[in-house]
Amino acid sequence: MLYQRSSRLFAEASQVIPGGVNSPVRAFKAVGGTPIFIKEAKGPYLYDEDDNRLIDYINSWGPMILGHAYGPVVNAVIERAKKGTSFGAPTALETEIATLAVAMVPNIDKIRFVNSGTEACMSAVRLARGYTKRDKIIKFAGCYHGHSDSFLIQAGSGAVTFGTPNSPGVTQGTAQDTLLAKYNDLDNVAALFKANPNSVAAIIIEPVAGNMGCIPPSKGFLEGLRSLCDANGTLLIFDEVMTGFRLAKGGAQELFGVKADIVTFGKVIGGGLPVGAFAGRHEIMDYLAPSGPVYQAGTLSGNPLAMAAGLEMLKALNTDSAIYQRLDEKTTYLEKGIREKLDTTGVVYTINRVGSMISVHFDATPVTDFSTAANGDNETFKKFFHGLLQEGVYIAPSAYETWFITDALTYEDIDYTIEAVGKVANNLK
Repeated sequence: MLYQRSSRLFAEASQVIPGGVNSPVRAFKAVGGTPIFIKEAKGPYLYDEDDNRLIDYINSWGPMILGHAYGPVVNAVIERAKKGTSFGAPTALETEIATLAVAMVPNIDKIRFVNSGTEACMSAVRLARGYTKRDKIIKFAGCYHGHSDSFLIQAGSGAVTFGTPNSPGVTQGTAQDTLLAKYNDLDNVAALFKANPNSVAAIIIEPVAGNMGCIPPSKGFLEGLRSLCDANGTLLIFDEVMTGFRLAKGGAQELFGVKADIVTFGKVIGGGLPVGAFAGRHEIMDYLAPSGPVYQAGTLSGNPLAMAAGLEMLKALNTDSAIYQRLDEKTTYLEKGIREKLDTTGVVYTINRVGSMISVHFDATPVTDFSTAANGDNETFKKFFHGLLQEGVYIAPSAYETWFITDALTYEDIDYTIEAVGKVANNLK
């Protein structure tokens, strides 16, 4: 495939946009080469500026669960835009989507809409700190909760107390209030509580990690976190920006049967528009302004275009009783096919999958946390990524990102993908 126009557009963008992109992973730094500029999309396909058609396994990093340009969402946005795009005042739409979301998700009574997953996670942590009157939070190495200062902390090997900033601009003071834990390691979390008695406001976690590849929680891990939080007067925050409304109607809480105190959302809940949200029980959510003392606000929060898009998406998922079974079956079929092709060539690999989230790691060791994810052969992944791209298959341009499956994919698309994996795999050894 040729990417001449994309290359020119990237050169032009680099003159006026830092790094030529508005979100770093888009720059292809992890895989090399020039990023693809997208012109349009429909169903399971992207069409780039050079008129190449690509089968999409990123799906805007998750929200296009029913495919690109999904008709009811597009029509809802068009009709709302005709009536005005922003008011800075309440609309009935906000109550309608809030009521539906609360009905679909277990263990939440109220929900506050914001503009991104980052904002949702940032606000959830502030609320937890205000509610508990404590300062520290526990996060897990490799879990990403947006680019708020509290989350941009790098775990050192065996870190059990203080973090160190991973980005210039993050202060040491902020880092010291973020305690780093190892994903899927309850003993490590227990040690943090022991070293910091009566000072941890919240644990925040991706219940299924999606930012070190797809990594499922080990058996009993989420239940153990719930018990540790209960024993220490700490709130448990599930970052369901990726998993919410994707793994089940009620997200990871429903799938794993574990209750969180606060849940954050993004991606699917916006139907492809910029939306985030955080939700919880009455007594916690009523601690937010204007009901309570914890301040959070946003001029564009509850924007009518975003609310219209999200409402149509949630309606579709709520009324389609077979959607999650179909997604699981398609992703299972894809996983089986990839395994067969890689086994034939003898390429060393591990595949992780939960529902319609899946990732391929080029290492034989089970991938259970950030350190084992980092063991993967990145040079092999680069070849894998670019090989699939040349075959018209678009996966995440990073070994540390999960793939997202859309229901718009046909089995013909998946069969094509599997055959493409076979072709590429022959060149990986």
